[in-house]
Amino acid sequence: MTGVFLTIDTELAPGLHRRGLSLAENLAKTIYAQCAQADFGVSYQARRLAQAGLKAVFFVDPMPALVYGTEFLKPIVSDVLEHGHEVQLHLHTEWVDLAAKPPVEGRGQHLWMFDAVEQEALVACATELLCRAGAPVPVAFRAGNYGADDRTLRALHRLGIAFDTSFNPAFAPTQCRISLDRGEVGPVRHENVVELPVSCISDWPGHIRHAQLNALSSWEMRSALKHAAKTGQTAFTIVLHSFELIERGRLRPRQEVVHRFEALCDLLAANGRDLPTRGYLDLAAEEMRAPATARRLPANPVRTGLRMLRQLSH
Repeated sequence: MTGVFLTIDTELAPGLHRRGLSLAENLAKTIYAQCAQADFGVSYQARRLAQAGLKAVFFVDPMPALVYGTEFLKPIVSDVLEHGHEVQLHLHTEWVDLAAKPPVEGRGQHLWMFDAVEQEALVACATELLCRAGAPVPVAFRAGNYGADDRTLRALHRLGIAFDTSFNPAFAPTQCRISLDRGEVGPVRHENVVELPVSCISDWPGHIRHAQLNALSSWEMRSALKHAAKTGQTAFTIVLHSFELIERGRLRPRQEVVHRFEALCDLLAANGRDLPTRGYLDLAAEEMRAPATARRLPANPVRTGLRMLRQLSH
């Protein structure tokens, strides 16, 4: 049995704020993914997943509250919780630059650009903002842009956050600077927290691609999940974003990604015994151990080639 962690990074775009868009416009594009046909953001995703009997984890970034206050976060948090999903902590440091009264002196796009004291202060600040918006105290964390390092994990431990999922092997060691091997597949205790890496596949020899909805085809995702279950992996972490199902520039659905989302819902709903969806609140740290034989899905040139052809046609 492989626990599937459906993780949804739920975030406003600091770039849209810099371009002068209002809070309402930013919410429409990034959180609710609104377009003429329908909304495809948090409300749609939370509802559709619940209808399929699936549990997801919405990693909500509360840092825009440094600019807007926490009121806008409350309906987002409430919507997620009412549909039976989890809210955990996400943190984009770009909002520090935009705050009238920033919580730290440092600046940077990634958490690792801040010193250890600043990182702890930022995580503590984000936790307070998220809880002020009605979320339970978080037990899991993901850094914005996967931009964490070992000091981040030490800060999480000091603040009582037991799980991290910032390590994305496809972005290491440049953007993500957690000192784990890129070959790490399953959960591992590192710096006194349990790290659950974003899952990846080998898409051609010497290259890996992470399990994000817009990065893998339905065939690749299905093959990776079945491989994980067959090889006894304890966890498989999938990433998507609140805005991922639409083209934010043209405000229209990304039909291929919507299809992948629906296919993933159907696949997991039909395979709940071997691939149950999980959250972090019901986890015990000691159960999250990767088998020594864990290996990511090997490359398949036909599978990879078909995905690339579809991408070119869209």
